[in-house]
Amino acid sequence: MARMRAVDAAVLILEKEGAVQTFGLPGAAINPFYSAMRKHGGIKHVLARHVEAASHMAEGYTRAKAGNIGVCVGTSGPAGTDMITGLYSASADSIPILCITGQAPVAKLHKEDFQAVDIASIAKSVAKWAVTVMEAAQVPGTFQKAFQLMREGRPGPVLVDLPVDVQLAEIDFDIDTYEPLPVARPAATRAQAEKVLAYLDDAERPLIVAGGGVVNADAADVLVEFAELVGVPVVPTLMGWGSIPDDHRLAAGMVGLQTSHRYGNATLLASDFVLGIGNRWANRHTGSVSTYTEGRKFVHVDIEPTQIGRVLAPEYGIVSDARAALEVFVEVAKEWAAGGKLKDRSGWVEECRERRTALQRKTHFDAVPIKPQRVYEEMNRAFGPDTRYVSTIGLSQIQAAQMLHVYRPRHWINAGQAGPLGWTLPAALGVATADPDSTVVALSGDYDFQFLIEELAVGAQFNIPYIHVVVNNSYLGLIRQAQRGLEMDYCVQLSFENINSPEVNGYGVDHLKVAEGLGCKALRVSEPDEILPALEQAKKLLVEFQVPVVVEVILERVTNVSMGTEIDGVVEFEELAERPEDAPTAIAPLR
Repeated sequence: MARMRAVDAAVLILEKEGAVQTFGLPGAAINPFYSAMRKHGGIKHVLARHVEAASHMAEGYTRAKAGNIGVCVGTSGPAGTDMITGLYSASADSIPILCITGQAPVAKLHKEDFQAVDIASIAKSVAKWAVTVMEAAQVPGTFQKAFQLMREGRPGPVLVDLPVDVQLAEIDFDIDTYEPLPVARPAATRAQAEKVLAYLDDAERPLIVAGGGVVNADAADVLVEFAELVGVPVVPTLMGWGSIPDDHRLAAGMVGLQTSHRYGNATLLASDFVLGIGNRWANRHTGSVSTYTEGRKFVHVDIEPTQIGRVLAPEYGIVSDARAALEVFVEVAKEWAAGGKLKDRSGWVEECRERRTALQRKTHFDAVPIKPQRVYEEMNRAFGPDTRYVSTIGLSQIQAAQMLHVYRPRHWINAGQAGPLGWTLPAALGVATADPDSTVVALSGDYDFQFLIEELAVGAQFNIPYIHVVVNNSYLGLIRQAQRGLEMDYCVQLSFENINSPEVNGYGVDHLKVAEGLGCKALRVSEPDEILPALEQAKKLLVEFQVPVVVEVILERVTNVSMGTEIDGVVEFEELAERPEDAPTAIAPLR
């Protein structure tokens, strides 16, 4: 059997498990691991400028393609604590990433050694497993278990902490006979599927709510097949957006307090039965449970047993992987269809489609400063169905979800539950690393963009091209809007007179100079008719220079975006579409 350092075994296991892309930065306590990556040569690495950013890059990489697991690597102490936000974001959205940290020698862990911190205890609440490996011989088994845990049940992140002496110690290990541990996935039974179909048959106005679990299970194709078989409209959650194409005849729009469509909320309120698959009934989707559930029955399918009944008590719950459940649903539905047992839902489907053509928000504004709705209208023109959008939080994310179009799973990549500012830029770099041939378009407000703006240099150094649309109102816009109820506008303004850039007209930071200083290309737009030409120019610059391209759009300072505290009480602050020309890029023409 081969004799090698524990870190050499760890790197060989990464490759055998298919985790061949890392993001991070070296340090004294993790240098042995880097030496193993250099020696082996089978692992790629992107050097981040901040370890939190590296964790978000790893998450973006995982989200971009089924089966990917992004790896974040850092040294001891602050590198590990910097990863905590990334672990939280990944855990909250059920995304597997592997965080690897260096650590002080085992004998010094209790001596307050330099940069020695109990990172496993700190990370425990935001990871499926967090462990400090105390014996070198346990390294292979620890990594083997880590990959199994990340993949099994509700996916999620793991942190493995490696003391420097453990990394360097020699062990016996045979990579040729190493095998990943089996991953158990619960599967719905035929009897359960028949019961679901019976609930559907009893309903007059049923809906399917498709959550992020459908995307995680790579089950979008089976979801659409099932929906078409039973003729039931589909509401994707924000995490499930793209699981059914926006232009599909059964796409009913999104539901919620913020990232929702007027027609989506109206359709949910008109329904009498909801089948939730791979979703968690998030509060920004449901609003109050009483309003959301009144007058309708629920069946809930989720891979995590404790999710059933956590938010609302369904009439029936099934613990199952989303794809496994949908496959057996399809099997039973085909038999019922052949036997003439499925209802004709064409009237209900047409009713839902009519709402899509009537309940729309206006996007076409010619005002200067630019209104944000116009930005999303022009993005719909500039970017096609293959575009992968990346966003995090704020008015930009909310309004984009109301007005952009997504046609495929993993083409709306969003930090849904945690929503950490700064996530967008590094996550976009991770997505672009995973799929270098696609057009990746990030969307940020000015504050999200500034949080980890230094990571633009990573895209320039490693030639990771993507387009970053920055909608700049020089405000913490979502927080300002939330402060209206307290009758204040306090500590949320980002504007100041920039003595070095008077051309920004009081909007503060000169994002163009910063982006160019970090090695990227950048454009600024101040007129609505300039938006589309700038986006087209950005696509050309992307190809020519192979670096990130920033398109900054100067917005009006204050825009209140549609939202509310109940799905039947969303406040529309702006004009609504009354004519087709008011929403020319809407998914269905206004009638």
